[in-house]
Amino acid sequence: MSRAKLALLVVSADAARLRAALVLARAEVALDGGARIFLQGEAAALLKPPLSDPADHVWRGAGEPSLAELLDAALNDGVAVSLCQSGLAMAGMDGSAIDARIEISGPIAFLAGIGEETRLAIV
Repeated sequence: MSRAKLALLVVSADAARLRAALVLARAEVALDGGARIFLQGEAAALLKPPLSDPADHVWRGAGEPSLAELLDAALNDGVAVSLCQSGLAMAGMDGSAIDARIEISGPIAFLAGIGEETRLAIV
């Protein structure tokens, strides 16, 4: 029996929330499920280069990857990450500076891409 896909919506510019979404999405992929993350509104600023988290040193000290390394690993694992087009503009970001594996879209595209059986969580 196949697993229902997991869709995670990050709604604030809180690196801890993005980290949690990335960890959960990677765990879902490890369980042979599919996962996608949408960074809505102000959360888009989290992907402003250079990507970092003020708590990276604490995570690294615990043997965990930095936020940038975690994002890269999630993308390599096949987690679909999309970024709010309006949030991109709000953060004063240029889409060309964003990793090419990250889709720039909006909430309609995000919701259209999830199926009826998808589990949706807001982080």
